[in-house]
Amino acid sequence: MSTLLEIKSSVLRQVQVCPSFRRRTEEEPASSSADPPEPAAGAWKPGDGVEFFAQMRLILKKGEGRQGLPCPEVLLRSRSPAPAEPVDPSRGLRTLSQEEVDMLYEEALYTVLHRAGTMGPDQVDDEEALLSYLQQVFGTSPEEHAAAVERVKKAKAPTYALKVSVMRAKNLLAKDPNGFSDPYCMLGILPASGAVQEPSPHKEQRFSFRKGSKRGGPLPAKCIQVTEVKNSTLNPVWKEHFLFEIEDVGTDQLHLDIWDHDDDVSLVEACRKLNEVIGLKGMSRYFKQIVKSARANGTAGPTEDHTDDFLGCLNIPVREVPVAGEDRWFKLEPRSSASRVQGDCQLVLKLITTQRDTNMSQRGRSGFLSYLLLLSRLLQFEHRAEEPNSSSWRGELSGPAATVLCLHGAQNNLSALQLAVLHWQVSSRHHQTRTLDYGYLLGLLEDLQAHWEEAGSLPQEQEEGLADSFSAFSEFGLQLLRQLRDYFPASNSTAVYRLELLLKCLGKLQIFQPSFEICPFETELNMDIAAALKRGNREWFDRLLNTQSPREQPGPQRLTGLVKLADAVYEDLQSCYGIYASLFHSIIKVDFFTLTFRQLERLVAEEAWVLTEELSPKMTLEVASGLFELYLTLADIQRFWSSIPGRDSRSLALAGIHAPFLPAVKLWLQVLRDQTKWRLQGAVEVDTLEPMDASSKHSSSAATASLCFSHIQELWACLAWPDPAQAQTLGAQLSQDLCEAALFYTELLRKKVDAQPGAAGEAVSEPLCVVLNDVELLRKAAGQALRGLAWPEGAAGLEGTLPRPLLSCTQALDEDLQREARTVTAHLTSKMVGDVRKYVQHVSLSPDSIQNDEAVAPLLKYLDEKLALLNASLVKENLSRVLEALWELLLQAILQALGANRDVSADFYGRFHFTLEALVNFFHAEGQGLPLESLRDGSYKRLEEELRLHQCSTRECIEQYYLDKLKQRSLEHNRFGRLSVRCHYEAAEQRLAVEVLHAADLLPLDANGLSDPFVIVELGPPHLFPLVRSQRTQVKSRTLHPVYDELFYFSVPAEACRRRGACVLFTVMDHDWLSTNDFAGEAALGLGSVSGVARPQVGGSARAGQPVTLHLRRPRAQVRSALRMLEGRPNKEAQEFVKRLRELEKYMEADP
Repeated sequence: MSTLLEIKSSVLRQVQVCPSFRRRTEEEPASSSADPPEPAAGAWKPGDGVEFFAQMRLILKKGEGRQGLPCPEVLLRSRSPAPAEPVDPSRGLRTLSQEEVDMLYEEALYTVLHRAGTMGPDQVDDEEALLSYLQQVFGTSPEEHAAAVERVKKAKAPTYALKVSVMRAKNLLAKDPNGFSDPYCMLGILPASGAVQEPSPHKEQRFSFRKGSKRGGPLPAKCIQVTEVKNSTLNPVWKEHFLFEIEDVGTDQLHLDIWDHDDDVSLVEACRKLNEVIGLKGMSRYFKQIVKSARANGTAGPTEDHTDDFLGCLNIPVREVPVAGEDRWFKLEPRSSASRVQGDCQLVLKLITTQRDTNMSQRGRSGFLSYLLLLSRLLQFEHRAEEPNSSSWRGELSGPAATVLCLHGAQNNLSALQLAVLHWQVSSRHHQTRTLDYGYLLGLLEDLQAHWEEAGSLPQEQEEGLADSFSAFSEFGLQLLRQLRDYFPASNSTAVYRLELLLKCLGKLQIFQPSFEICPFETELNMDIAAALKRGNREWFDRLLNTQSPREQPGPQRLTGLVKLADAVYEDLQSCYGIYASLFHSIIKVDFFTLTFRQLERLVAEEAWVLTEELSPKMTLEVASGLFELYLTLADIQRFWSSIPGRDSRSLALAGIHAPFLPAVKLWLQVLRDQTKWRLQGAVEVDTLEPMDASSKHSSSAATASLCFSHIQELWACLAWPDPAQAQTLGAQLSQDLCEAALFYTELLRKKVDAQPGAAGEAVSEPLCVVLNDVELLRKAAGQALRGLAWPEGAAGLEGTLPRPLLSCTQALDEDLQREARTVTAHLTSKMVGDVRKYVQHVSLSPDSIQNDEAVAPLLKYLDEKLALLNASLVKENLSRVLEALWELLLQAILQALGANRDVSADFYGRFHFTLEALVNFFHAEGQGLPLESLRDGSYKRLEEELRLHQCSTRECIEQYYLDKLKQRSLEHNRFGRLSVRCHYEAAEQRLAVEVLHAADLLPLDANGLSDPFVIVELGPPHLFPLVRSQRTQVKSRTLHPVYDELFYFSVPAEACRRRGACVLFTVMDHDWLSTNDFAGEAALGLGSVSGVARPQVGGSARAGQPVTLHLRRPRAQVRSALRMLEGRPNKEAQEFVKRLRELEKYMEADP
C-alpha cells in the first residue's frame, strides 16, 4: 500500500476558499411561513408575532428611503406628461367686434396685395396662397373674400420709402499722403431713367454722381443726402440714418458714392443749400454743382488741388431689398474698369410704407396696434391646429403666417424691439388661455432683453402695455406656484423642467423691473414669490389635514391620519430639498427649502403636541403603536434638518417632542419583547431542522431569528432617542430583552433536537449540524444587533465605544452562545468516539511487521469521509470547532491506548509517534485546516512528551524528571514563599558548598497560623551522586520567615555537577511533633550555573558568589508525567526512585 504521509483532506483545503456564510435578511424564509399580507391600518393583535413584525417591516421600509439627503435621480421617477395647467379665456386679449375684425382683415389683405421687396427662402411668395390663408384665418366665404380683395385693390397704393442706415466702411484705399483718407458718403435714389444701362462691349462704365446719364425734368430736392467727413481713417464709422421716398419700387435704385474729401468746407451745408434749388438737370451736373459751391465758399487757395478722390460706389435696386430688411456688408464697386477701389460698406436697408389707404390707418390705429391684433389672430388660428391638450407648442408659425407678419411689420416700420414686445405680449396672454411651452416664452423674453439693451426705451403707451403684460404673467405664475405640488409634482421630470423654465421667465421679469419708468410690480417679485409659496404651503397642509386627520374626529381615529400626514410632510420636504430648492435658489434667489421646512415643521409639530396631550391619559396598545410610528416620522424630520450642514435642530418647533412620546415607546418596547419570543417560538415549531436551500446551511428558524434581531437593531437606529439618560434606560432594557430572546431561542432548539429520534449508526447527525449552524448564525446576528443598540452617553462617552452595560451584555451573550456551540459540538463529536477508539486500537494492535502508513491508513480514511460530510453540513466557524473537538478526542484516545499498553517494544511507541505526525499534517491540511500552533498545544504536548519518555532509558527518564523541575516556573511567585541560598564549588577540596540563608512568606501550616519550617537539601539525579546523602537544616519554630545561615558540604566531582539534569533540590517542610511533617514547597537550582562548576573559582574564598532567591512551588503535571513513566518500568532502579518519591509525596498536600 502506498504511503499515506501525503494524504490531506481535500475537503479541509477548501474551507478557506469557500465563501463565508452571509446572513440572509432580504426576506422571511419560505419554509417558516408564507409572507403575511400587509396588515390593515390600526394596531396589531397579539399572536405568533407574524403580524407584529409585518407591521414593523412596513415601518422600517419607510425609514429606508430616509437615510441621508435625497438625490434628484431617485425622486424623478416619471417622464409622463406634466399635469395640465389652468387656463382662463378671459385672461387673453379682448375680443374684437365684427367691425374691428373686418378692418383687421382689410389691413392684412392690403399688406399682402401691396407687398414690396424680395421674399426670403422661407417665405411664401405666392400671392394667391397668402390670400387663401387669410381667408381661412378670418373664416370668410369665397364671395366675401373676393369682394374684400376687390375693395382693397381699388384702394390707393401706399407710399413707399427706403430707410438707409450708413453704418461703417472698412479697408478703404488711402488717398492722402499720410496713408489715410477723409471719407464721406453721398447717396440718393436713382430713378428709372437714371438706371445703369447695359454696358457696350468696348467700354464698361458705371453711374456716379460726377458722371451720369442725363434725365429730363427737375430733380426732387430729397434725392441726395451726404454723411459727415471722417478724417484720417480707412475704417470710418458713421451710423447715420436717411429716409428716401420711392416713386417706383420696381425700377428705382439706391446709389452711394464714397469720396476722399480734400477741402475744409462743409459739404453737408452746401448740399443743404443746393437741395433748395430746383430745375437743375442732369445728375452729374447737379452733384458737380454741390462740390463747386462748397469750394467757392471754402478757404483754399486758387492754386491748390481741390479734386476729391473717388473711393468706390454701390448700386442697389430697391426691388432687391428683402421684405424683412437687411443688415449686410456690400463690396464697393468701381466707376469703370479703369477705377481702382477696395473695401466694403455696411448698410442697413428697410423698405417701409408711409401712407396706407386702410380704415385702420385712417382711424389713427397705429401699425403697432394692428400688428398686435393680427398676431393674436394668427396665433389663435395656428395653435388651434395642434393637439387639444398639448402644452408643448413653441409658437411655430406656418409659412404664410410668418410671411404675412413679416410683411406687416416691415411696412409699418416696426423696430426689432417693438416686434419683440408684441410677440411677448400676445404670446404671454395667449399662454394664459391655452398653455404654451415655457421654453418658447423664455426665448421671447431673451429676445426682448437683447433688443431692450440696444434700444433702451419705448413710447409710453407701448411701455405701459408691456408692463401690463408683465404684471398679468407674473400674477399667473404666482398662482401656479401657490399650487406647485399639483402642477409641478417633484416625481415628474417633465413637470419639473416646465417649472424650471417658468422660474427663468419670472427671473427675466426681475431683470426688467428697474428699467421701467412705470413699474409693473408693487413689490420685489421674489418677495411676491416667497409669499405665494408660503400661502401655497399652508393651503396644501390644510387640505391634507382635513382629508387625513380632521380635528372633528376622536383622538385615536385622528392618530392614523396624522401618521400619514407626517409621512406626506416628510416626503414633501425631501422633494423640496432634492428638486425644488436648487431651482428656486439658483434662478430667483428664494430659499424655498428653509421657508417650507420651517412652515410645515411648525404646523405638524402643533398637531402632534395637541394630539399627544389628548391621548396620553388613554394609552392603549393601539394608541402606543400609532404614537410610536408617528414619533419615528417626526424624528426623521428632525434628523433631516440636522443632516444639512449648518442647520441646528434645537431651534425647531419639534425640539423636545420626544418627551410626551416616552410612555408609548416604553409600552411598545415591552410588547416587542413578548412578540419577539412568540415569533421565535412559532418559527421553531414549524422548523424541520433542515437547510433552507442548497445555498444555505442553517434552518428556517435561524433566518427568522436573525431577521427579527436585524429589525430590532434598525428600529433602534430609527428611534434615535435624543435624551441620553432615557436612551440608556431604553437601550439597556432592549438589549437585555434581546439577550433573553436569543437564549430562549437556543433553549427551544435544544428541546427540538432532543425530541427528534436519532438515526441508528449515524456518526454525523444532520439535525445537530443544522442546530450548530443556527447557533452560530444567531451569535453573529445577536452580536451585530447588540452593537447596533449603542446609545449616546453624553460628553463622558468615547466615540466608537459601546456603553459599559451594553458591552457587558454583549460579552455575556457571546460567551453563553459560544458555550452552547461547544455543547452541541461535543454532542456531535460524541457520536464518533466509538469509531475513533476502534481505529486507534487498530493502530495499537497492528503487528510490527506492517508499515506505519498501512497501520494508520484506516483511521485517516475514516476521518476524511466524516470531515467531508461535516464540511458539506457546517459553516466555516463550526467546522473549525468540530475539528478542534475531534482533534482533542483523537489525542485522548491515543493517550488511553498508551496507558493500556505497558512494557511494549520501542516500535510500538514509534508507530504512535508516526500516527501523531500524520494526524497533525492531516488536520493542518497545508494551512487550510487548523493552525499548527493550536494543534501542537495542550494535550498534544503531553502526548508527545509521553511518547518521547517511553523511548528513553530509566536514567534518562530520571534526568528528565529533574530537568522538568528546573524548567518549572512558579505561576504565583508569592504564594508559597521564597528561599535565599548561596552555592559555590570548591575545586581544591572537590566539594560543593550550599548555604541556606533564610526564607520568607512561607505557608502557615499549623493551627496557630504559623509553621515550624526546616529545609532538606539533596543532590540529584541519584545515579549521578550515588554516595551523597541528603542534609537538613534546623527547625525554626513558629515563624513564616525563618533565618538559617547554615552551610552544607557535598563531596562530589565537578564533572558530575556538569552532567545533564544535575541540580540541588531544596524541600521546605513543616515539622509536626505528633504527626507526619507537612510539605511547604520546593525549589531546584541547576549546578551547571554554580560558581566554580562552569569555570574555576577565582580568589579561593570559602563563600564566593551572590545569594540566589528561589521561589517555592509544587510539582506540576509535566514533572509527574516522568514519574508516571517510571512507575511502569519494572527494573529495580526505576522502582527504587519511585518508592523514594512516593514517600516524599505523603507529606505533600493537594495543590490549593
